[in-house]
Amino acid sequence: EDGHLDNGTLINCSFSPASAKVGKTSLIMSLVSEEFPDLVPYRAEEITIPADVTPERVPTHIVDYSEAEQTDEQLFQEISKANVICIVYSVNNKKSIEKVTSHWIPLITENTDKDSRVPLILVGNKSDLVEHSSMETVLPIMNQYSEIETCVECSAKNLKNISELFYYAQKAVLHPTGPLYCPEKKDMKPLCVKALARIFKVSDLDNDGILNDNELNFFQRTCFNTPLEHQALEDVKNVVRKNLIDGVHDNGLTLKGFLFLHMLFIQRGRHETTWTVLRRFGYDDDLELNQDYLFPPLKVPPDCTTELNYNAYLFLQSVFDKHDKDRDCALSPEELEDLFDVFPYMPWGADVNNTVCTNERGWITYQGYLSQWTLTTYLDVQRCLEYLGYLGYSIIAEQESQADGITVTRDKKIDLQKKQTQRSVFRCNVFGEVGSGKSGFLQAFLGRNLSTIKEEHRSYYAISTTYVYGQEKYLLLHEVFPDFDYLSDSDLACDVVCLVYDASNPYSFEYCAKVFKQYFMDSKTPCMMIAAKSDLPEVKQMYGCSPLEFCRRHKMPPPQSFTCNTAGDPSREIYTKLTTMAMYPYHKGYIQKLFGCFGLSLVQSDALWVN
Repeated sequence: EDGHLDNGTLINCSFSPASAKVGKTSLIMSLVSEEFPDLVPYRAEEITIPADVTPERVPTHIVDYSEAEQTDEQLFQEISKANVICIVYSVNNKKSIEKVTSHWIPLITENTDKDSRVPLILVGNKSDLVEHSSMETVLPIMNQYSEIETCVECSAKNLKNISELFYYAQKAVLHPTGPLYCPEKKDMKPLCVKALARIFKVSDLDNDGILNDNELNFFQRTCFNTPLEHQALEDVKNVVRKNLIDGVHDNGLTLKGFLFLHMLFIQRGRHETTWTVLRRFGYDDDLELNQDYLFPPLKVPPDCTTELNYNAYLFLQSVFDKHDKDRDCALSPEELEDLFDVFPYMPWGADVNNTVCTNERGWITYQGYLSQWTLTTYLDVQRCLEYLGYLGYSIIAEQESQADGITVTRDKKIDLQKKQTQRSVFRCNVFGEVGSGKSGFLQAFLGRNLSTIKEEHRSYYAISTTYVYGQEKYLLLHEVFPDFDYLSDSDLACDVVCLVYDASNPYSFEYCAKVFKQYFMDSKTPCMMIAAKSDLPEVKQMYGCSPLEFCRRHKMPPPQSFTCNTAGDPSREIYTKLTTMAMYPYHKGYIQKLFGCFGLSLVQSDALWVN
């Protein structure tokens, strides 16, 4: 819990007197010595109360202030460092109460950052001298200033409420009321409601809008490390039933009931219960998801890639299943919106529907859904960690963090040395000049053509599964923008290269030949030449040699005919061949089998992968 504090190690508790002779120094000394001091100095020495003797198990540093001994500058410095400030007044001195609002609160406000509100505790000392309470006078002040957490009446002389005072001071820092509750409206603040609504939705494992007993017990274990007995569960639901008509439905807790319970906790001073839940689900003191929660450490060395592991796929499958209400193995726009309701923004745009497989209505299928997650993990693992954080992966999958759902593959050079790989995702960069058929090649992999795609929804990626000798693998196609003079490292980094030219355009092949000779001729990355638009009449290419001769000279497989106008098996075989080349760039026997149907001799096949 220390980590929630600005200084990271302890609570700075500053004591300020509303006026002279209110007994603030006596309070501090009574706490330390557990007896009323005979001699009271102007100012108590700074002390630190060890963590093991405080209720919240957090060390607390207590700083006294004396106008007689210290300057205004010293006061301002202490105020700026404080995590909580106790303003002490005397219950038998009306002027000291008035000075709380006329002097101290304005002074503290002026010397603290507006964005980082410092909680205040009003301390009414010398309660042993009066028979009445000052609470009636103080209550309007508390209602006027939301930064005031609470008011404690105590007596340094007879030690009344001394330990409680410091408990409330700690609690004001660790479990502040301000971010959760608006006293004027007597209601939870919008950010608190929003955070708790997300927590409810993440905890609703079957997405039926209620938390049943199993889900409530899982939630209880997750947040408080202990399950609830059956009777305790019933008691909780009965409290909600008595106060809300629609707080319980089908013997389960609704969102309204869940929010009502937290309102009850807060109004009864049990802020720590709500804060425990919020922090377990990743929220910081400002009710924003903590950056450490969203982006746990994950080291990815050069030449390594990132993939989802088995547990992460199981989790994502369960998320899909609970939102696929009509069980059609696809997510409608409404179902997708419901799935991403726990996100602060919609993470998938219209381009995703042109990146992965969809059904005949254009809805993302189960395979397409997993493919998009695979793509995000491969291209931007930090974003994947963030997304898994919004979905509550570490909580629901009972893992330490989202990083536990990621596999970092070994260096590709080691794969080449050992002539085997454990990777499941392979990247194919697709090159070709404008109009050569690259986009059609990508969309055909997903089982469709370009006719229905709007330019603003166009995607330069396509990902789906292929099967290589019985193993399911992901092939990621990336269409590279045809700028020959500038190709970035990411344009060149891949497992296999696909060079696409328009067989019906006499000038199309030249670009592919130049890209190969400039960037891949001396590379160990396997390359395949694609003769696209093979349904059109083939023309002679205006280049120094034919594409077939070019491939022979550079020990490449012969050009593969392809058209996206027929979705038959011969065209789809190309994607399996690309995946196989990516998986086995070092294995000649597999290449023989791959291209045997094209009449390659054994000598040609053996020579194919010499480099």
